[in-house]
Amino acid sequence: MNQLLVIGFSFGYLALLFGVAYAAERRSATRQSLVANPYVYALSMAVYCTAWTYYGSVGRAAHQGLSFVGIYLGPALLAPAWWLVLRKIVRVCRQQRLTSIADFISARYGKSAALGALVTAVCVLGVVPYIALQIKAISGSFVVLVGSGGRVEASVAALFTAGALAVFTILFGVRSVEATERHEGVVLAVALESLVKLLAFLVLGGFVTFGLFHGFADVFDQAAAVPALARLFTLHGAGTSSAEWGTLLVLSMSAVLLLPRQFQVAVVENVSEDHLRKAMWLFPLYLLIINIFVLPIAFGGMLRLGSSGFDADTFVLALPLDTGHSWLALLTYLGGLSAASSMIIVEAVALSVMISNHLLMPLLVREVSGRAGGQPRRFAYLGRVALQSRRGAVVLVLALAYGYYVAVGRQLPLVNTGLVSFAAVAQFVPAVLGGLYWKGGTRRGATLGLLAGFAVWFFTLVVPTVVGPGRLPTSILSEGVGGISALRPGALLGLEGLDYLSHGLFWSWFFNIGLYVGASLAWPPSALELRQADVFVDVFRRRSLAEEVAGWPGHPLLPDVRALLLGFLGKKRTNQALQAFAQRFPDALSMSNEQVPRSNSQEASSAEPPVAHSFTTSPPHQFTPADPRLLLYAEKLLAGTLGPASARLLLASVAGEEQISYDNVVGILKESQQLLEANRQLHKQSRQLQRLTDELRQAYQQLQALDQQKDEFLYTVTHELRTPLTSIRALAEILADNPDLEEAERQRFQLTIGREAERLTRLISLILDLEKLESGQATLVRTPVALAEVAAEAAEAVGQLARAKGISLHLDVPAELPPLPADRDRLMQVLINLLSNAVKACPPGGTGRIGLLAWPAADALLLCVEDNGKGIASAEHHQIFDKFFQAQHQNMRKPEGSGLGLAITKKLVELHQGRIWVESAPEQGARFFVELPLVAPVRAAAPFSPSYSA
Repeated sequence: MNQLLVIGFSFGYLALLFGVAYAAERRSATRQSLVANPYVYALSMAVYCTAWTYYGSVGRAAHQGLSFVGIYLGPALLAPAWWLVLRKIVRVCRQQRLTSIADFISARYGKSAALGALVTAVCVLGVVPYIALQIKAISGSFVVLVGSGGRVEASVAALFTAGALAVFTILFGVRSVEATERHEGVVLAVALESLVKLLAFLVLGGFVTFGLFHGFADVFDQAAAVPALARLFTLHGAGTSSAEWGTLLVLSMSAVLLLPRQFQVAVVENVSEDHLRKAMWLFPLYLLIINIFVLPIAFGGMLRLGSSGFDADTFVLALPLDTGHSWLALLTYLGGLSAASSMIIVEAVALSVMISNHLLMPLLVREVSGRAGGQPRRFAYLGRVALQSRRGAVVLVLALAYGYYVAVGRQLPLVNTGLVSFAAVAQFVPAVLGGLYWKGGTRRGATLGLLAGFAVWFFTLVVPTVVGPGRLPTSILSEGVGGISALRPGALLGLEGLDYLSHGLFWSWFFNIGLYVGASLAWPPSALELRQADVFVDVFRRRSLAEEVAGWPGHPLLPDVRALLLGFLGKKRTNQALQAFAQRFPDALSMSNEQVPRSNSQEASSAEPPVAHSFTTSPPHQFTPADPRLLLYAEKLLAGTLGPASARLLLASVAGEEQISYDNVVGILKESQQLLEANRQLHKQSRQLQRLTDELRQAYQQLQALDQQKDEFLYTVTHELRTPLTSIRALAEILADNPDLEEAERQRFQLTIGREAERLTRLISLILDLEKLESGQATLVRTPVALAEVAAEAAEAVGQLARAKGISLHLDVPAELPPLPADRDRLMQVLINLLSNAVKACPPGGTGRIGLLAWPAADALLLCVEDNGKGIASAEHHQIFDKFFQAQHQNMRKPEGSGLGLAITKKLVELHQGRIWVESAPEQGARFFVELPLVAPVRAAAPFSPSYSA
């Protein structure tokens, strides 16, 4: 393809980005934002899909099959948790005016300038190769598109593209010294590029799948017929281990939150927290759609171009060119240019702010504060330096990335470079998550953890990429540093068997997390760290104003604070900010105005509002101390410009913080310790009192329940005893009053009296048995029992009753069951009770069926008595084992009987250390299960506590 056409389209597309960004900035200036909606927000987050996604995913799929899915599945799995994690980060950054991941970590751990510089260094060293990857993608796609006849070298084309992107980033990403100002032009341009790369990739995928082949099935069938491709259909066949798969998920989850560009678009550019609700499903949907055609393109490239020597990363361009579809190739090229340029722009914006705020400005603030003697007007030029340094940092970042591409990056696959960068930002995970949810994390712990993790990351993942001719010797990989085998980058400390990525992540996190937690526990945090921990962890808790303004022992003057803000924000922005403060806290300046003597010129201008006047006039003799609330407000304003560490240093230099003596510190600590101890004792006594109150309440409730049970028991026993006694008495009186009764009638009455007497005797025996069981007086005589024999005897005992009602009784108790250590008589009583209840429940007349089954389980035997009777409602499955439940609920399943049989059965089963339960439903029969252990307990079970006294 003609290279002038390609170059023209490239710069025409970049010009389109300039126009879109310019239009967004113009609309923003008129307060008609084009990006204040969740769809643009979700599309801007798709900057995650870089040239790696566009070219590298196809290349990885061509060689490792489905492993590429892990890079996108991780963010999709994490997205539902954004409302908990990402929303918390957004809220913290908004309240503290933080503009980067370095700001976030630095502010959390005591606003440490050193820690912010360390995070910035890690980001630059870890992400610059990733930017070089994008430059490689641009140059590589240019070479594929124009062919070998091009007169412009790929590196030159990449250089011009990088220069154009640098100009775009400076114009629309670094236009103001205030880093918290949203970059609506950049965001809209990135959202547009997300649409362009998605559309281009879908068009290409549709062409390959339905143009070169006959649909997905045809592509996969042809690939499956090739042994080298058939293995790619599974992770194991492609050589992807479970450890590598898990590592890809973890790394991608970390990257989608903590990569500088992702932090920029997801946190800094966030307009409303509610936009997260739609992004939580729109962003995973975008990832799903853009990856639908990755495998068809990869397989199609291998089937058509695999033998031609094409790099798999270039299949997306080589396939349309090979078939003569040049315009489709050009559209695909523009999609890849969109994927690479959007990443470069946002990454350069984020890194430029970090470099300025955490590498340059802290050094300048310290140097100037030493020479300025606390005079804030001498800091004014730092605002101009901050803006120019960011613009220079954009050029520096892109120059470093281009240099890395020229020196090293040409030989590295796209995906490998991206994954190494992912592992670099994964070193922030302990400090970030620990800072959000653990107040015990300290600056020292975070610093040592990051240093160790980054060092191990560099040794295990970066060093192997620079081994080769003219670089590091290859003996490092095989023999280790200095010939020490434990210092091999791929087998650190002798750990072998893991892929390079899992190995590097494991060891870097091992040392990172270990030192973070260990050092945080070993060294206590400072007062500022404790305050910041409280702010971050409890960000959703409404904090009192006293808590917010604590921490400024010095007393800077009001004009000095205003002079600082003028130097960095300018007169217009400073006056707007201070007017907003005055409207929120009008009392913050009332005392100051009363204390300040006014000159004639001031009196002449008394028509001005007094609050505004206090900010716009500052006579030379004014020595009004600034309100602590204004200090906090000014610190947050400066943090959005310089970063939290530099803002703290700058205000501290003006405030002239007073040094507290050692004796004062000791006195404060002693007093605090006494107060804490007294508070601890009060809390302890309060907890004890609450516990005693709860115990008394529970005991009272138990006594009430026992009293009610006693009343119910006495009433039911009286009723049950009175029924046979009444019958006996009535029949006896009939016999006594009628001596001339016929003999047959007399015998019938006498038999009835005998049966009622036996019933009375059985009832008294049951009550005595239950009392003995509940009082713990019942004992067991355990012997090895053949369950089949006991079951047969129990069936025979109730057999006559079953036959009289026409009920069939079936036994399935194998004789080879192991002996059961049990009391034979008690076990017999259990079975007879269950079988008798089943007989009472079954319908008479030949339709009733009862089964007794047994089978072995783990260290136990299971018994089951089943019937086809009325059944039991699920709400009463536990109540049927209560005393007299059947007698008290005569409309239930078994209207016959005293209601003590199942209660006694349950006690006997529990006495054997077993358990009993029922499974049933109305009109569907019932199954009573009994589980008895095969091993007798070493010591007797604790006696049953009586629930009442009979």
